[in-house]
Amino acid sequence: MAEITAANVKELRERTGAGMMDCKKALGETQGDMEGAIDWLRTKGLAAAAKKAGRTAAEGLVGVTVEGKKGAVVEVNSETDFVAKNEQFQEFVRTVAGLALSTGDDIEALSKAAWPAGGTVEEKLTANIATIGENQSLRRAAVLEVKDGTVVSYVHNAAAPGLGKIGVLVALESTGDQAMLEALGKQLAMHIAAANPLALNGDQLDPALVERERAIALEKAKESGKPDDIVAKMVDGSIAKFRKENALMSQLFVMDNKTKIEDVVTTEAKNAGAPISLKAYVRFQLGEGIEKKESDFAAEVAAAAGQQQAAPAAA
Repeated sequence: MAEITAANVKELRERTGAGMMDCKKALGETQGDMEGAIDWLRTKGLAAAAKKAGRTAAEGLVGVTVEGKKGAVVEVNSETDFVAKNEQFQEFVRTVAGLALSTGDDIEALSKAAWPAGGTVEEKLTANIATIGENQSLRRAAVLEVKDGTVVSYVHNAAAPGLGKIGVLVALESTGDQAMLEALGKQLAMHIAAANPLALNGDQLDPALVERERAIALEKAKESGKPDDIVAKMVDGSIAKFRKENALMSQLFVMDNKTKIEDVVTTEAKNAGAPISLKAYVRFQLGEGIEKKESDFAAEVAAAAGQQQAAPAAA
């Protein structure tokens, strides 16, 4: 029997849109023959999404859920915004968010998780692609948990309960008043959705991002024509401002635009009767980082017409 490699499975997945385990089985059934495996998947109804697999999926939904002291957020992409209104798709995202509470951030583990009605998440996704008629992908997941306190979720411009384009989780560790923690968590989540901080604290910002900002600040400072020592101070000032504006704890609270988030938390801790630690947060914005393919329909039609006209001449 021919060796079935990970590369073979990956290629078959990309060509058919079928699930990983189905692709492994298909290659096994056909002794590693790629075209035979494609046909095998088609006969089983598992490659119905083959032509859709190469399309860019940058729309879809972000789903959030909280159970007890644990919360999960997931992003499931589709090709168009219309799918986000599809009840079948919405139910899939909602269910996957619930399953992520157990699997955590690991997308592969989440894909292999058992679907409540049978099969796996990956198999259900493949079936959805075939029935809904668009490419879809389970992109990412994150889970936050606290020992004492609360995890609060928030969805900006919700398309349905717990579903939208921006999803936020906030984890607050505290033994203080639960109702006050919930209220604070909701306000902080709304702030995070609006302000999009890049890290919890300034020293947690991506070093590569900080260096990029430093290089930009240096070029701008040099244009001033000031001495090197002054230029260095200007750059340090710019970086300090960058850290302050992009770290959650030092951002100004969007509710009043004058109080730092760390001061908001300190004040609420006094009201709640116990210290509050903003342990972590997660913010998922739909499609961030995905390059969308732009389609010029008129150009495509013109190109197709040109090919048709050229065909007889070539013959």
